[in-house]
Amino acid sequence: MYNDFEDGKWRQSKFHNFIWDNIALTALSAREREALGTRSNSQLVEAAKNLRLTDIEGDDPGKGSELAEIALYAIMHHHFGALPVVPKIFYKQNSQDNVKGADSVHIVATVDDYTIWLGEAKFYNSIKNARLDKIVESVEDTVSTLKIKKDNAIITNLQDLDKCVANVDLCKKIREELSSDSPLDGVKQKLHIPILLLHECEITQGVTELSDEYLEGLKTFHLDRANSYFSKQLKALSSTVYKYQKIMFHLILFPVPKKDSIVRRFLTKATFHQQEGNSNDAE
Repeated sequence: MYNDFEDGKWRQSKFHNFIWDNIALTALSAREREALGTRSNSQLVEAAKNLRLTDIEGDDPGKGSELAEIALYAIMHHHFGALPVVPKIFYKQNSQDNVKGADSVHIVATVDDYTIWLGEAKFYNSIKNARLDKIVESVEDTVSTLKIKKDNAIITNLQDLDKCVANVDLCKKIREELSSDSPLDGVKQKLHIPILLLHECEITQGVTELSDEYLEGLKTFHLDRANSYFSKQLKALSSTVYKYQKIMFHLILFPVPKKDSIVRRFLTKATFHQQEGNSNDAE
């Protein structure tokens, strides 16, 4: 994936609009999204109140993690038609961390069947080989039997599933197949793992327009990174994760010119909306 350019500059405003236009998918419950409807500013304020904003300062490589999670929810919604059955930021904030697990949890529904998507989202200042091992570790944790069962339990125990999946029979089928009484082996063939890597990119820093040359360079670089990543993942997980070959993995690479400026702008707006919400609550 990639953003475009205007007046010789990477369109940072377009990127941030993409984040804030979709923040409600993960920072608000299905009931809250339904209640607020088209009241866009109210959605922003309420969503921002559920952000933790714990990564404002310092050189922590995980800085911007909430921004990456929101981006993944947006991509899942717009590019995969996924249903946000577990808005992770909302439930992390409102249930004392008992919704830990994958960074995103979605269902992609058809007429009478579904797939389950458990995502990982990272925002790094580099995706060189040294960083890839850490991502493999995170994915290994996500596809462990314990974590898949935990995420399945979250899906089946929350009311968001009923609001997101309109087909009553399909909703019942999902609950039955993801219940703790059902064997996990059958779920593996329906399991998808989207891995979003927002990353600072030297190629993107050095261009001023969305040219064919830029896109070709980006494609070559990303293919190299994808090959390196999946080689590491295959070596680490293929013999330890049961039915590894049945699981579909999707690596989503999204380049940005500068990580720090993007994170700072996001945190500034998030802080503003949080203060706006707190001010309204005090009135």
